[in-house]
Amino acid sequence: MEKRFEILEKEGFLEGTRIIVDTETGVQYLYVYSGYGGGVTPLLDRDGKPLIDKRFGR
Repeated sequence: MEKRFEILEKEGFLEGTRIIVDTETGVQYLYVYSGYGGGVTPLLDRDGKPLIDKRFGR
């Protein structure tokens, strides 16, 4: 079974950020975490459209 999400970039260990990509749609997300909390949001271009990984075209 193929994984739905893939980590593209990561910074930090106990606190930090990750850029992840949905392998079905190509949409990129920012995941930020610290301690027991965290959040996820899609990355957007200047027009407010989701950023799509280069491998998915567009």
